Amino acid sequence: MNDYPTFPPPDSNPYESTQPLPPASAAAPEAGAPPVPTSPPTLPRRGRAGFAAAVVGASLLVGGAAGVGGAAAWNAYDDEPAASSTVSPTDTATSEVVSTPDSDAPAGSVEEVAATVLPSVVKLDVSGAPDELTGSTEGGSGSGIILSSDGQILTNAHVAELAGEDGEITVSFNDGTKASAKVLGSDPLTDTAVIQAEGVSGLTPATIGKSGNLDVGEQVVAIGSPFGLESTVTSGIVSALDRPVDVGSDGQGNNTTYPAIQTDAAINPGNSGGPLVDMNGNVVGINSSIRTASSEIVQEQSGSIGLGFAIPIDAVLPIVEQLAAGETPTHARLGITVSDVANATGAEVVEGALIGKISDGSAAGSAGLEDGDVITKIDDRMISSADGLVATIRSYRPGDKVEVTYVRDGETSTTTLTLDSDADQAAS
Repeated sequence: MNDYPTFPPPDSNPYESTQPLPPASAAAPEAGAPPVPTSPPTLPRRGRAGFAAAVVGASLLVGGAAGVGGAAAWNAYDDEPAASSTVSPTDTATSEVVSTPDSDAPAGSVEEVAATVLPSVVKLDVSGAPDELTGSTEGGSGSGIILSSDGQILTNAHVAELAGEDGEITVSFNDGTKASAKVLGSDPLTDTAVIQAEGVSGLTPATIGKSGNLDVGEQVVAIGSPFGLESTVTSGIVSALDRPVDVGSDGQGNNTTYPAIQTDAAINPGNSGGPLVDMNGNVVGINSSIRTASSEIVQEQSGSIGLGFAIPIDAVLPIVEQLAAGETPTHARLGITVSDVANATGAEVVEGALIGKISDGSAAGSAGLEDGDVITKIDDRMISSADGLVATIRSYRPGDKVEVTYVRDGETSTTTLTLDSDADQAAS
């Protein structure tokens, strides 16, 4: 279930909902990234999706007719008669029915990973409170990861927030049972939320791994409920690491940006909040957004084109622990505003995050950074954009020390600073 050069508007919530699967005779709903809406669509683009599906269907039919017509024309104008053959009844062969043994899953296989992780993944159906005027409700579906045997579940903030203050969340477990849930805490800046399923026990918590140990090319498995199809397993590889992903901002201008794990494992609407796991069955990421064919990175309104993004578990595990404890989440901050920059100085091109404003008493100001400096590196991680800087800082915790490399008047310098906390401040 907001994928990143071109992004959705700040007030949009792209990777979320879509319609329940229609009957076979109905027009196909428009693809979107997790979650899947369950209420009737109102946006014009929903209609366009149906039209597009109809066009595709028509194209297939026309193509089939053209193929038949083409074959008929070839036969009509071919000068050589078609060769014929006969088979003696004694030469007839029939299909053989064999017994295929149900063998155990090979160690380290997708089959083994699925068997291990599926009991720890849930489907979430979320609906908001009825509209006072129309009585209609909005909602969708997503996925979640069981954190405790008594029902604490990790998901995306953009999944949980569909319920609003008076909506409902229904959890469907792998064994077919269901339970209601309430939101314990949500953090839009990292797109994470923790909910509590009510009246449950004996659940199978997922095993949390370490996303920092992932390598590009490593095989991974995504599990969730794309388009409401619960317990769906897809596999692929890690396509890239530390990919800056910005899927929108809050009312205070703080971006939902994280250093994503990029994967080609199929992620679709409804996968939001489900786990990305390594081949040992350990959760290394939270599936959150996808890139669309229109060059947008979104949390809904699209289908998989092999460019999916997961929030690395290392970066958000402290946030998750705060949410589960009912605490207000905190984030590391430099205390600056930044924008993209690509300044040419002779033959040299400097890429990075241009400092626009430094807050009084901030970590950046105390370390000697100034307006107009261009940050090019944090520790050993290169910074080529404002999103890259924000995503990188989000992977640290308040109080961590970092080395900042920056360019001022064509000269490269470094400084070491201790990151602030946004606990008492509106901006991060």
